[in-house]
Amino acid sequence: MAGLDRNTPKPTEVTVHQQSRVLEIAFDDGGRFRIPFELMRVYSPSAEVQGHGPGQEVLQTGKRGVEVVGLEPVGHYAIQPTFSDGHASGIFSWDYLYFLGSKQGELWAEYERRLAAAGVDRDAPMAEKAGGACGHH
Repeated sequence: MAGLDRNTPKPTEVTVHQQSRVLEIAFDDGGRFRIPFELMRVYSPSAEVQGHGPGQEVLQTGKRGVEVVGLEPVGHYAIQPTFSDGHASGIFSWDYLYFLGSKQGELWAEYERRLAAAGVDRDAPMAEKAGGACGHH
């Protein structure tokens, strides 16, 4: 599980900005990031998004306007946001949030590449799940 590396910078400040839809997070190594809710939702570490193994990721669409409507601490290593679309199973460890913040450019580019490869628009509604539900949802 991510977030258990003792070398991971620890957050000193976590602020949810509802109007601009970003999570602002500052770390004790001086890093400070503004992570869009959409990026967090698209890259949620949950099984619902990541699948249960390589190649099983579920491409997320229609998340541009998603909001964080709840935020709960998970031990001393993570937060668990509840998104306005009902998604609440992703646990975002400090090191995963640091990764999202520090790699935003590459992650957006990868997301756009995956959208293009799938032939779908970022704002398209999510496709209905076809059979094979894994039982976690």
